[in-house]
Amino acid sequence: MLNTTVLIIDDDDDILLSARLFLKQQVKQVITCKSPKEINVLLSRNEVDIILLDMNYQKGASDGREGLYWLEHILSIDKDYVVILMTAFGNVELAVKAIKNGATDFILKPWENEKLFATISAASKLRESTTKVQKLEKIHSSLQKDMARGFEHIVGEAEGIKQLQNVLLKVAPTDANVLILGENGTGKQVFAYEIHGNSQRKNQVFMHVDLGSLNENLFESELFGYARGAFTDAREDKPGRFELADGGTIFLDEIGNLTLPLQAKLLSVLQNRTVVRLGESKERKVNVRLITATNMPLNDMVAKGTFRQDLLFRINTVELLLPPLRKRGTDILLLANHFLQVFNTKYHKEIRSLSHKAEDVLLNYKWPGNVRELQHVLERAVIMSDGKEILEDDLQLSPQRFTQNIPVIDEMALEDMEKMMVEKAINKHKGNISKAAAELGLTRAALYRRIEKFGI
Repeated sequence: MLNTTVLIIDDDDDILLSARLFLKQQVKQVITCKSPKEINVLLSRNEVDIILLDMNYQKGASDGREGLYWLEHILSIDKDYVVILMTAFGNVELAVKAIKNGATDFILKPWENEKLFATISAASKLRESTTKVQKLEKIHSSLQKDMARGFEHIVGEAEGIKQLQNVLLKVAPTDANVLILGENGTGKQVFAYEIHGNSQRKNQVFMHVDLGSLNENLFESELFGYARGAFTDAREDKPGRFELADGGTIFLDEIGNLTLPLQAKLLSVLQNRTVVRLGESKERKVNVRLITATNMPLNDMVAKGTFRQDLLFRINTVELLLPPLRKRGTDILLLANHFLQVFNTKYHKEIRSLSHKAEDVLLNYKWPGNVRELQHVLERAVIMSDGKEILEDDLQLSPQRFTQNIPVIDEMALEDMEKMMVEKAINKHKGNISKAAAELGLTRAALYRRIEKFGI
């Protein structure tokens, strides 16, 4: 039996009955209708692979113009639909015109069952091949983006990092949902990509979605897709991030920022493993590995009623808590030297090492921005350095940044620490949101949400 759904459109009840009786033994699903005017509704509700379309509907018509019209209409919905035209009044000229207009094949009525099955079987293989090509194109595009982003691998020898790596190697080959916790800049995306890279899905798409920068009004259309005409600017069908990640991994970053209504919509998709595009009622199956991340205290949020407990249960089969950089000891120097080599290559420099004073400065700094801040500091130092060694002055870490009267971060809740960092960045840049957001590694939209959240 072919794993194919066939839609048959013909105004003759006998044709529909005979086609259904024969094909239901040969294909996964057969859908029939008498009028092509039902096409839009049927295609929006069902995942159709092949369409058998009659060419004449008006009484006495035999020129096939109606069939050509509806063929054009179907292909305007999705140019990759496989359409086989049917008529009792066939001729070579009409068949050639149908193929030129985008039909996959042409069959005469009444047909022989063997001929019909052979035509359906060939069309099914074509549909499967087209789907595979589209998926490979998506994978290629995603991999190209991954290469352009230049993902870092996990660098570190601190005991906490070694333990996390051991857990990662056990979890990665499974399809278990993983929740990655940690302060901003601790490397949550790096760990997410490392999980994907060590999984059975490593040759498929890794889809990163920054929920913190995603406008609430665009949440459904971006994640679940939309149909043409679903809203003013929806000029064509567009798959969402979940569909694009089908077969691969989807990484939902800053999941703690979702409002309760959006949490409910996400939970429904995760439970049912299906998405419904805006403007459609058709459910589309998705097979994705879920990784989420946040710097927010989700358990506290559950207690306060701002995060759904059932969603938390769904996403945290395994939890990874990433340590802040200040607790990783000499990993600071390992990372600094790693970034030194990265930026040497990027900026065509030949800086050999860090001076001893520069190393002392790095080790004694508290790193509120964690690994991301260290990366920015080293990039700036490589750019500014004129010698073969990174000096203390190249780091531009002023003494004031060590001695400010800052609360002890280790004793603070993540939310309190985040508020303090936001206030500090805004004050430092005298209210310039763009500069403050850049220092914190956030988008302007994400920073505005935090300002509103903390009442700053």
